[in-house]
Amino acid sequence: LFMFSTSYAKEVKVGIILGFTGPIESLTPGMAAGAELAFQEASDSGALLSGSTISSIRADSTCIDSAAAASAAEFLISQGVTAIMGADCSGVTGAVLSNVAVPNGVPMISPSATSPALTSAEDNGLFFRTAPSDARGGQVLADITNDRGITSVAITYVNTDYGVGLADVYEAAANARGIEVTAKTAHEGDKADYSAEVGVLSSAGGDALVVIGYLDQGGNQIIQGSLDSGAFDTFVLSDGMIGESLTDTFGSDLDGSFGSMPGSLGTGAMKFKAYAEANGVDPSVYVGESYDAAALIVLAMALGKSDDSASIAANIMKVANGPGTKIYAGELKKGLDLASAGFAVDYEGATDVNFTDVGEAFGAFLEKGIEGGQFTNVAQR
Repeated sequence: LFMFSTSYAKEVKVGIILGFTGPIESLTPGMAAGAELAFQEASDSGALLSGSTISSIRADSTCIDSAAAASAAEFLISQGVTAIMGADCSGVTGAVLSNVAVPNGVPMISPSATSPALTSAEDNGLFFRTAPSDARGGQVLADITNDRGITSVAITYVNTDYGVGLADVYEAAANARGIEVTAKTAHEGDKADYSAEVGVLSSAGGDALVVIGYLDQGGNQIIQGSLDSGAFDTFVLSDGMIGESLTDTFGSDLDGSFGSMPGSLGTGAMKFKAYAEANGVDPSVYVGESYDAAALIVLAMALGKSDDSASIAANIMKVANGPGTKIYAGELKKGLDLASAGFAVDYEGATDVNFTDVGEAFGAFLEKGIEGGQFTNVAQR
């Protein structure tokens, strides 16, 4: 008699959709590498679904073109992906969710979409994010501004879901802390010339200019114009403005400027930094969140004993919030072994993963400063 089993090694396809072109293109190679590090770790472990391996397929979200992002996600669906790591920017993430993920029943975990609007998006239990909402991020940034003794700011924000949502939260939080907002103006992300915007901001004045935008498109040019005109020399930076391409461009001209981004200085972050660097991955902006998103996907497969999309979606919260054995970066084999055997795991990962009841990170934040032309970690908030 032959015993037939559904357990056999196979190639499982998973999508990675990030803005490989566009206003954060300097950040996305590292984010993809973080996700692929987790997928490779799971594949090499031999512990995923009877020795199955993950084959990841990249697609370009552009970060700003919702139609292009949805088309890229449709391509991933056509390739047979069972889950998606991404998207990245909030507007395209919402478009992929409503137009592709929900209609096809495919779960997606974004490492970096932070718009408060996504909290209440209709997602049929398919959307998760390892980055916390700007509803809290804007308050943290206002706290840091206040703690640094700044009493008046002008605000410029990129005219996207991300920019609008974060600017509104920051403005309200600044006002509540007694910080005067002298001007609040939108900018487009892809103009050739920002002298008009810089003119409006400089005439409004303030102790600092708050730049809520993207470091490779728009935000960097507004900083350049502000420095050239002498209008501002201190900048308050949103997470989308934080990355080495900014300090590579401006160096010590930005000394004294500061910002905040999701992140932690806890045990998980330190373990991830060591693990990533040992594997040739720079643990930079949103790289840990990307590793965690990918790790949650594979652990959910193991707990549900299936690579079926619905099973993955049903098990993500269980592996994210425990209770169970804590699993950190570099420990996916241990987590996969335990989950496959039916034991509970509590994935901590790089960012101390803990989800709200709608599947988004509670999240800690890092206060970032610029000293000697380099970003530094000042404190965890």
